[in-house]
Amino acid sequence: MQSKESNTKINTLLHSPLLYIHIPFCDSKCNYCAFNSYTNLNHLKKEYFNAIKKQLLNDIEKFNVTNFETIFIGGGTPSTMPISFYEKLFKLLEPFIKNTQEITIEANPNASFEWLKEIKNLGVNRISFGAQSFNDEKLKFLNRNHSSLQAIKTIENAKKAGFDNINLDIIYSTALDTYALLQNDLKTIDSLPITHISAYSLMIEENTKWEGDFSKRKEDEKLEIWFIDEVKKRFNQYEISNFGKKCLHNLGYWKHKEYLGIGAGAVGFIKNFRYYTQNDVYEYIKNPINYKYEHLNKKDLKKEKIFLGLRSIIGFEKNLLNENEKEKVKILISEKKLYEKNKKIYSYDFLLADAISAYILD
Repeated sequence: MQSKESNTKINTLLHSPLLYIHIPFCDSKCNYCAFNSYTNLNHLKKEYFNAIKKQLLNDIEKFNVTNFETIFIGGGTPSTMPISFYEKLFKLLEPFIKNTQEITIEANPNASFEWLKEIKNLGVNRISFGAQSFNDEKLKFLNRNHSSLQAIKTIENAKKAGFDNINLDIIYSTALDTYALLQNDLKTIDSLPITHISAYSLMIEENTKWEGDFSKRKEDEKLEIWFIDEVKKRFNQYEISNFGKKCLHNLGYWKHKEYLGIGAGAVGFIKNFRYYTQNDVYEYIKNPINYKYEHLNKKDLKKEKIFLGLRSIIGFEKNLLNENEKEKVKILISEKKLYEKNKKIYSYDFLLADAISAYILD
């Protein structure tokens, strides 16, 4: 699937892409986490900044970037990095963020009030906390390194620091989940200044501490449906896992916009290519502009636009389809699974995106 291609093949004028920056450092590794993150590489933070700087300046020049539409700093745990790191980073970004609509950073819900204030002063206007739960037993089960009280205090501090756009990550379908536990989490959420929820069903993935141990996950479809319905009562759903005030950066992914991926294990998307940096932090630091490229043909791009559109409020253009596919969509509309509006196709149930996409394109 991936192949090394000449860089000249993907030169294009992006002007205002999205920007994702990956921070691979963590204070602790959660039992379920499959992200490219490490607890034993904190001594590389200085060298990592230099590598990010090299890649960022290279890609800005290469793709003629004049402005970043949105920025998302994820991880790992971006809040493990000192403010001095972000001061240097935002100095680099300064010429390219004059018209940036949204700058998000992920943080552990034990970040200090001082860190929150200073990151806000640098121009970050959206913050995302990996709270996962407000039940201390569940937090220990997941190997989170914060308590419920710390999370509550940190979220309140984010509001005091000036954040009006606060996301909370919540995990459900763990072995410990019950109606009572999740109801208590929802009550706590109700009491906090949160504008957005990202709710994820626990996945048992490869290269995690829980790999192959499905006893950690509770298979209870009724409980899952009940929980999501309760979240939807509080926040409008606009994508499978996302509810509330829309994240413009994530919406950009679902709209199939172009984006730069900066940092170890980051992914970028330009025109009809996806490019991948090196996962290994040491190797990335040695050469941050050594990429692997994946060429996406028209069929690949069409499939992605349909799938991403159906898992969110974005929908997809009807003219993407051939006549046979349009007939299948007609059937799905008659079955009340899809609907058409202004020559775009939308799904009533985002959870059916996989199955519906497969049926249409088969």
